[in-house]
Amino acid sequence: MRVAHVITRMIVGGAQENTLLCCQDLLRDYGDDVLLVTGPSPGPEGELLGQGRGGEVPLALLPCLRRAIDPWRDVASYRAIKRVLGEFRPDVVHTHSAKAGVLGRRAAWALGVPVIVHTVHGAPFHPYQPRIARALFRYCEAYAARYCHVLVSVADAMTDLLAGAGVAPREKFVTVSSGMNVEPFLRADAHRETVRRELGFSDQHVVVGKVARLFHLKGHEFLIKAARSVVARCPHVRFLLVGDGLLRDALLQQIAAAGLQEYFHFTGLVPPERIAPLMSAMDLLVHVSLREGLARTLPQALIAGKPVVSYDVDGAREVVIPGQTGFLVPPCEVDQLTEAIVTLAGDADLRKRLGSRGRERFTEQFRHQTMTRRLREIYQLHF
Repeated sequence: MRVAHVITRMIVGGAQENTLLCCQDLLRDYGDDVLLVTGPSPGPEGELLGQGRGGEVPLALLPCLRRAIDPWRDVASYRAIKRVLGEFRPDVVHTHSAKAGVLGRRAAWALGVPVIVHTVHGAPFHPYQPRIARALFRYCEAYAARYCHVLVSVADAMTDLLAGAGVAPREKFVTVSSGMNVEPFLRADAHRETVRRELGFSDQHVVVGKVARLFHLKGHEFLIKAARSVVARCPHVRFLLVGDGLLRDALLQQIAAAGLQEYFHFTGLVPPERIAPLMSAMDLLVHVSLREGLARTLPQALIAGKPVVSYDVDGAREVVIPGQTGFLVPPCEVDQLTEAIVTLAGDADLRKRLGSRGRERFTEQFRHQTMTRRLREIYQLHF
């Protein structure tokens, strides 16, 4: 088959890694002709295609395709996408992210592409937006949904959200878990002693990790508030924050104001291959984002054998199963977050039991080969 994937930018992120792995699998395992269409990837998140990570995937880089809304540039992006797709003549166009999702689906439909698929990695509209912005993004998604044959949700929660908002009928959706390379996480603990020593953690420390951009709605401020009570009750706990972003200085100020400098370690921006070794240094993972389709860090931690504590948002409950793989906490709640961290920090057997169950339950589901096989079945079904 001839398959074009269209995504706004290839920063270091879950949707981007998902897309790249699918492209690589289609080339390597199925012998398909693949084209990845994307725009520039500036910003503190880092570029996923840097340092040869894109491998053999053919790339069409469109300088005009940007994340920010800009009517003139967006018109140019639409024409550029349509031109590239017209030259490539795909059997399937698979779009990702809000901007590329709208422009790519409309361009593919205008060209009469036989199969048009869009993956919902996370809804572009959410309760934390101004009402007008939320209505606009919902309208754009409903408009673009008319111009594709299948909507792929990375979690059932995304189907519930978009179908409930009237974006498209429920029968147009199918859930396919976002794939990843699970092997580094299965082998993560081989790095544990070395990485903990590099980071300055002793055997007595219980390390609570969080992997996320230092950005709005990622919830770092709630973790810092909880940390005050956690370290008062469990002085051996340390916090490892993986990622970088525009809120770094503000978060450092909050930590200093709380007198918690010695308890927090920031890694800054790290390459994707560094995530698994860093997870090996953790004893549990905390996810306190206020919105996320299904954060990849949750199954990654479970596959690495680490229990998780997560705010109950979007698809989190599909992998964070109370009493089996971790703890769910209401969003913005600090006291219950504190209790969950303290409970796990004080019970090594519980941590091991929950992490082991998570690994057993989700390893195969989140293999990228499983994702690509399911997606290709969808392509063939509608071709």
